[in-house]
Amino acid sequence: MSKKTWIIFVVIVVGLLVTLVLVSRNSNPAIDTSKIDPNTVQPASAANGNIADHVFGQADSKVLLIEYGDFQCPGCGSAHPRIKAVTEAYQGQIGFIFRNFPLTTIHPNARAAAGSAEAAGLMGKYWEMHNALYENQKAWSNLTGDDRANAFAGYAGNIGLSQSEFTTNLSDNRINQKISFDQAIGKKINVDSTPTFYLNGVKLDTAVWGSETKLVEAINAELQKAGITPPAYTPSGN
Repeated sequence: MSKKTWIIFVVIVVGLLVTLVLVSRNSNPAIDTSKIDPNTVQPASAANGNIADHVFGQADSKVLLIEYGDFQCPGCGSAHPRIKAVTEAYQGQIGFIFRNFPLTTIHPNARAAAGSAEAAGLMGKYWEMHNALYENQKAWSNLTGDDRANAFAGYAGNIGLSQSEFTTNLSDNRINQKISFDQAIGKKINVDSTPTFYLNGVKLDTAVWGSETKLVEAINAELQKAGITPPAYTPSGN
């Protein structure tokens, strides 16, 4: 890619990311959550931009762990390695759902990051981008303009996506609808901070999701109630 082509590409990416941020600040699609059960997997529908819940593991499991998270939130970033380790170990037994809950008043890059994850999701790489954003959180959290655009596009390239297609996806209206839908569900159940976790409809205390051992114990208890044999997994104790 020539220097001129690269400059044009960066300008386009920056423009789309700025648009995404502005749309997030000025557009809050009206969403009726009165008939939505927050504790179930949400299928694709007009309400969520035809983007279903992202589920890691077993979507039809009787045990669901749901996180309402913010990609720029330091607490979410600290919890990520623990949650990733547990959900990978239990992916054959449970379903893990991540719902967007960007706290934009204190995390100005959170919604753009959520949009980047959803854009990657349209290309079949949601969880790869989800992980990349958390694992590089400190590197992009305070970036703006070209630097932020380059970072997100770079992560897309690193996980094997076409950067031009990724850039195009950033302006897809479905993404804004999906993020707003996730937020609406969270607000329905009074989520007001991130991360917030629910295990089979029960909100987990920080002491539980903040400890790999206690989280595993809680999940094992739910699996046993459902008649599902927990995997042979030894928590790190963190």
